[in-house]
Amino acid sequence: MSRKPDNHECRCGSRSHDRGNRTDRYREPGPAKRVAEAMRLMRKRDPQTAEDGFHLLRPHAAEHVDELLHEFEQERADQGLRCWLLELIGEARSPAALPTLAAQSHSEDESLRFWAIHGLELLDTREARTALYRARANGTIP
Repeated sequence: MSRKPDNHECRCGSRSHDRGNRTDRYREPGPAKRVAEAMRLMRKRDPQTAEDGFHLLRPHAAEHVDELLHEFEQERADQGLRCWLLELIGEARSPAALPTLAAQSHSEDESLRFWAIHGLELLDTREARTALYRARANGTIP
């Protein structure tokens, strides 16, 4: 007689390696490990895996802005990863990100400059608007 598995058992009847009914590709780690796991995935060569890492962190960017700022400052080799980190920093809409966003709004790298300006626009504080005004006045942005 074969038993039909319930929601708590896998097909073999074991509960020790049950994956439940999850359809997503990765289990979301707890808040303490979220940034480390997302960074690990974003550094993968497989584009879908890297994208999964970015989207793992995106809804939680505001909770991890300090860690994102640290990762951005530490990353030097991978320009694409730096752009993703700057995008996440901007999405956080945190005043703590203002110095980094303002500095990157003058970057020679057009992609970094784009995400810095976008982040300043999202932040939408008096200081962020002042940074945007200065960048426009200096001719850094149109």
